[in-house]
Order: sequence, then C-alpha cells, then structure tokens
Amino acid sequence: MNKQTSPVSRSGRFAGGPAAAVAQFTESISFDRRLWRQDIAGSEAHAQMLCQAGCLTRRELQAIRRGLAAIRREIAAGKFRWQPELEDVHMNLEAALTRRTPAGAKLHTGRSRNDQVALDLRLWLREQIAALAGEIRQLQRALVRLAQRERTVVIPGYTHLQRAQPVYLAHHLLAYVEMLARDAQRLQECQARTNVCPLGSGALAGTTLPLNRERVAKLLGFVDARGRPRVTQNSMDAVSDRDFAVEFCSVAALLGVHLSRLAEDLILWSSREFNFIRIADAFTTGSSLMPQKKNPDVAELIRGKSGRLIGNLVALLTLLKGLPMTYNRDLQEDKERLFDTTDTVRAAARLCAAMLAHTQVNRPACRAAASDPTLLATDLADYLVRRGLPFRKAHHAVGALVALAERLGKPLDQLSLAELRSVEQKFGADAREVFDLPRALARRSLTGTPGTREVARQLARWRKLTG
Repeated sequence: MNKQTSPVSRSGRFAGGPAAAVAQFTESISFDRRLWRQDIAGSEAHAQMLCQAGCLTRRELQAIRRGLAAIRREIAAGKFRWQPELEDVHMNLEAALTRRTPAGAKLHTGRSRNDQVALDLRLWLREQIAALAGEIRQLQRALVRLAQRERTVVIPGYTHLQRAQPVYLAHHLLAYVEMLARDAQRLQECQARTNVCPLGSGALAGTTLPLNRERVAKLLGFVDARGRPRVTQNSMDAVSDRDFAVEFCSVAALLGVHLSRLAEDLILWSSREFNFIRIADAFTTGSSLMPQKKNPDVAELIRGKSGRLIGNLVALLTLLKGLPMTYNRDLQEDKERLFDTTDTVRAAARLCAAMLAHTQVNRPACRAAASDPTLLATDLADYLVRRGLPFRKAHHAVGALVALAERLGKPLDQLSLAELRSVEQKFGADAREVFDLPRALARRSLTGTPGTREVARQLARWRKLTG
C-alpha cells in the first residue's frame, strides 16, 4: 500500500500514514480553510486561558501570540502554504505554529479537534448571521422604497393566477417585507442558539486540567445580554451538536422560498403578457438565437437557487439522522452544505435588492389592468349585503351578472339598471358607483387591507422600521 509521511494528527498508535487515496478522500482543507480566522481567534483565547490556568508560561503565551499573528498576516497576504496531508485547517495552523515556536506543541492542551471545530463553526456562523440580517434589511429597504415611489399605482391582485381584486402595488410589495421580517426574527433566534461556547468539552468528556471555560467564552463574545458567559452544558452534546447549522439552513431555505416567490412575481410582471415592470438591463440577459429577447435571468436564478438551499437542508438532516453519540467523521460533510447555503442565500438577497432598486414600473399598463370592472365584483356583492341580502344570495346574483355581461359583450360596469334588476331587485340607481376604483380602495379600512389610508399607514410604519 502506498503510504506517506504520518500527519500531525496521527499518534504513536499508528505505524505510518494513511494511503494516498485515503488521505485525498478524507481531507477537508480544500473547503474548511475558510475557517482560519475563527480558528486563530479560538486558539488565541484558549492560549490566554491556558496561561491563566498555569498550563503555559507568560513567555510561551507571548510566543504563541506572535506566531499566530504571523500566520494571520501570511494567510491574509495569500502566502500561506496549505498542506492537504495535514487534513484540515486545525492541523495546518497548529503545525505552522509549532514550526515557529516549540510552545505551539502545548496549544492543544485540554482541547480536541471535536470541540475546536464546533467552536470555529459557531464563530463563523455567528458572523454570517449578522451579515445576512443586514442584507435582509437592505432588501426590505429596497421593497419599501419601490412601494413608496409607486404608492398610487393599483394592480390586480391574483388568486390561482386569475385576476381577483384590486390592490395597491405597494401593498403587494409590503407583503414580502412582512415575510422578510419573519425571516429576520427566525435568524435572530438562530443567532441566540448559535452563540454558545463549546470549547472545553474536549473530545467528548472534557479534561482533568483546570480550564476556565467561562473565561474563554467571554474572550470570544459568547455572552448573553447582560454580559454573562454562555457555555454548553453537556460535553457529549457540545461536540456532536449541529442543530445550529441545521436551524440556519432551515431559516435560509425558507428565506430562499420567499425570495423565489418574489422573483416569480417579477418574472411574470416583466413578461409582455403582464408588462407591469421593466427590469434593468444589468439584471437581464439576451438570447443566443433570438435578438429581441430580454430574459429575467437573475430573477430566474434566484428562483432556481431556492431549490439548492432546500437541498442543502435535506442533506444536513439526512447526514445527522443516523449518527450515534458523539462525534463522527460524517460531520465533516456539514461544512460544504453550510458554506454553500450561506454564500447562496446572501448573494440572492443582495442581488434581489439591487434588482429592485433598478426596476421601473409601467404605470399605464398597471392602470389598464386595474381598470377591469370584474375586479370589483365582490364589492358589488357587498353592496347587496348592505341592502339586506344574505351574502350567499348576493354572491350568486353577482355571478349571474358577470355571466350576463359576457353574453351581452359588455363590461360589468356598463350594465344598465334594468339589466342589474333583471337579476336582483335590490339594486338601486347608485349601484354602479361601486365601480369607482379610488372610492373602492378608500372603503377598505380594516387593518392589514389594501385600503388607501391603511396602505399609507403600512408604508409609514415600514419606512420608520427600515430607515
């Protein structure tokens, strides 16, 4: 069997290193190197605590700090040589530190790669959650700005992709702002469960050395709102727990679904059949064959990548479902799924916000679509209800009027009083006032509805909340 030099991670238990094919199959440095900043930060805090615990001298601590600082500069400058034979980011950094100072061999005291990687992932994800929260706010802000700019525009609201009732475009856009607010809330809750320090759990059973877990937690910012350290309470759970990663991927997948629904609306609205909006050229592409085409590719990819986010979530759940306590090498497979989810959802949110900022509304087309009198058929039924007719009878009567208008080739609002009364005698001379669109929208006064004053209130609220 073709063998190579034994890596640092191989103890005296082994006569040699793994086969070359095994080393290639098991390495994770090709993707987990992106955790280097977090790994160094964790090592700095751990070293400081080891010194306080009497496991390192002050001189050794200073040497470790200098070595880690040099490694940080080297990586940032793109000069660090990553060695696949050392498997992962942890062993690469430890080996590089040990080459610089003998004290580096003491850094792993009381620590395992099991609690080390759990720490790195939590530190990394904590940063990503904060960044994604900011991007969600930017997307909300873009939606609110577009809604405010086009606050007088009315469009048909749809059910089953059929014209249903008139709504302000602003009301439609603010529906997504509400969705994103729930996403942000879920993200905040995920952040709280991620922000717990696992270091000190060791491989699975802690250590007999006098470590100060709470000190490390404080140094790394794992604290509650009152500044009290937050550390994991069960060492076996701490090294095997990936709930925080699954929870983030779940939040991201649902956010992706919301982005996908928004993208679908933009795709439909930008089609010739709707023609409600024009997406800027920068966010569209052409056809290799048909020169007239302007395709909403960015919106389509946002819609498509939601499936990728869902797939990553399912992959993580499947990875975890059969694992026995505690750490198993299977968990190495969590990082690529988590990294991909983070990169994908953040890019989708950023691009969606940028696309909305450069989207123009075709007001004449919106006006023409909203002028369809059948959109106010329910209002006509409500008119009859106010005159004492039970709603089911009113509903049936208006349905009959719609059918009559179709037979006569007339718009619904052009039926004569006699024609209205041929179906229901409760219609009065004022019945056709129902079809006055501004009045119809003004009549909607319930909280959360697309009424004129209510939409103005919603806009004011979200302008304040999003800045």
